[in-house]
Amino acid sequence: MTSTMTGGTALSDAELDDLRETVRSVCADAGGTVAVRRLPEHSPGIDAALWDTLGRQVGLAALGLPEAAGGIGSLAEIAAVCEELGRTLAPVPLLSSTVLAGQVLAGCGTADGALAELAEGAVHALAVAAPDGTWRPGAVPVAVSWQGGAPVLDGTAPFVLDGADARALVVAAAGADGVDLFLVDPGGPGVTVRRVPTLDLSRGQAVVTFTGARVRALTAGGEGAQVVSRALDVALVALAAEQLGGAQAALDMTVAHVRDRTQFGRAIGGFQAVKHTCADMLLQVEGARSAVTRAVRVAHSPDALAEAAAVAQAWACEAFVSVAAECVHLHGGMGFTWEHDAHLYFRRAQSDAVLLGGAAHHRERLAGLLSW
Repeated sequence: MTSTMTGGTALSDAELDDLRETVRSVCADAGGTVAVRRLPEHSPGIDAALWDTLGRQVGLAALGLPEAAGGIGSLAEIAAVCEELGRTLAPVPLLSSTVLAGQVLAGCGTADGALAELAEGAVHALAVAAPDGTWRPGAVPVAVSWQGGAPVLDGTAPFVLDGADARALVVAAAGADGVDLFLVDPGGPGVTVRRVPTLDLSRGQAVVTFTGARVRALTAGGEGAQVVSRALDVALVALAAEQLGGAQAALDMTVAHVRDRTQFGRAIGGFQAVKHTCADMLLQVEGARSAVTRAVRVAHSPDALAEAAAVAQAWACEAFVSVAAECVHLHGGMGFTWEHDAHLYFRRAQSDAVLLGGAAHHRERLAGLLSW
């Protein structure tokens, strides 16, 4: 069996450390979470300038893609970068475009032009989620029919990450042969893209409706389902790494606060209840780190990665939610204010926890993979 994901040449440990430092430095220069606050409150989307620097100049838009498309690195590099981006909630389309759409396009083998555009920084979005937000081949909300030998799509994709900012859409649609994939121009006839408000100010979503939209086929014979499933295993690990980064940042922020904040003449971090809470937060973060590390180490095996990705996502999404909530609580009244960053991490944690299916969904999937 071939590898689950496609990718370019892996980086050495020193190169990987340099990549981490570069991403961290660029995000710091952008102001950290200030990049999130610059976005319109009711119209979340992408910081175009930050993505131009990270995606085009640093080359992250091609991360994990085939060498033929200019790709560099594989799952280890994707996880390292996503962790750094998660630390500052960077509003860039690495997960939506490079990882989700990129891995699917690479798996199709018939999308060289679209893949080259994506690798150069153009945003592509993936529309595969069922109405409950999960990927289930039997519940794909878009249907394909054939008119004059050309594929035509009808239906509504309810959850398209960064769909309103995408130059191209990669859409899963159900037909007589099963689920196949299609490349769609979001500005073409029969396609309506509507940006929707989201809880997470750092990540945009859209609802995309197809009404007799003529599209380009990327797979045939129902091969699309397997391509999406394999790509999503990579995306689940990337999302878990991003959640790890966010949880680590929330923990660091909390520890710094309880060390400095005094009450009754002593730092509140010295109180037993606060110490125990911080210790629990650390356990959650380190558990997520172990799950991500384990998944990266089995990237060469499709079956092992599917199981490890489900574990990583089931653990990391709950860890981030728990740590972000405690971050708000331990900051006291200031943690509930708009001016403090705690709520930004809480919003991202809540949004990420259901982005590709919640923890319960991934535990159920894990049980199936292990034949429990």
